[in-house]
Amino acid sequence: MPEAIRPISSPVTAPESPGSRRTAADFAAVLKQAVERVEGMRRQADESVLRLLAGENEEVHQTVLAVQKAELAFELFLEVRNKVVQAYQEIMRMPI
Repeated sequence: MPEAIRPISSPVTAPESPGSRRTAADFAAVLKQAVERVEGMRRQADESVLRLLAGENEEVHQTVLAVQKAELAFELFLEVRNKVVQAYQEIMRMPI
């Protein structure tokens, strides 16, 4: 059964003080969780393709859906990464 899109479990909060380690750790955890989800979808798609090619009881439409789901998740992850990099570059251009 396909996994539903879930909201991020813990919202990102404003830092308690400039350079707070807690916020950086929260961001790192959210980023790691997102990478693991995308990688998990890729693995599921690979396994589905292998089962289909091996002639096991894998339906073609299930395999195509798993591959498309993994591809869309990766594309979304890349777009979010691009936006984060863009925001960082804008912040770095701000005068102090």
